[in-house]
Amino acid sequence: MLTALSGTPGTGKSTVASIMEERGVRIVEVSAFASEMGCIEGMDSERGSLEVDTDCLGNLYLDGYRTPTLFEGHLAHFLPVETVILLRTSPAVLETRLASRGWPLQKVRENMEAEACDVILIEATEMGKTVYEIDTTSKSPQSVADDIERILSGDVEDFLPGRTDWSEEVLSWY
Repeated sequence: MLTALSGTPGTGKSTVASIMEERGVRIVEVSAFASEMGCIEGMDSERGSLEVDTDCLGNLYLDGYRTPTLFEGHLAHFLPVETVILLRTSPAVLETRLASRGWPLQKVRENMEAEACDVILIEATEMGKTVYEIDTTSKSPQSVADDIERILSGDVEDFLPGRTDWSEEVLSWY
C-alpha cells in the first residue's frame, strides 16, 4: 500500500514518520524524493524554500514501491497514491510550533491560514484521493503512529474527513 502522509508544516509528519519507520514501515521523504526525481523547479528566495513541480510529482511512476510505504511531506498528497493520511493541528498550536523553529511571521501565518482553510484536504479530495484525518493537536506522536497503524490496517471509521473544524478558532482572530 502506497500512502501519503501529508499535512501543513508543524503537524508532526516527520516525528511520526520516524516512529513508523522504527515500526517497520518504509518512509520516503518527499522533498528529497522530488529532488532525486527531477521535480525541483528552483528556489523561492522570498520563502527560503524549494519550488517543487507538483505536476511532476503527480506524474511519477511509483511501481518500485510495492511494499507498505509512507511518502512523508506537505506535498505528498500530489504523488500518484490513492490514500492520504492527513495530519491536522490547531492553527494556534501551529503558530507556536513554527515560531519556535524561527520561521518568519509571514510564513507562520501563511501556514496557519492554510490549515484553517483545509487547503491540503481540499487539494487531496479534488484529486480523487481517499483521505483520512488525524487531529494531532493534543495527541502524543506515539498515539498518532498508533492511529496511522489503525488506518493502514483498514480501521478507518474514526478518521473520515470532515470532523476537523477550526472555524471557531478562526473567528477568534477577528
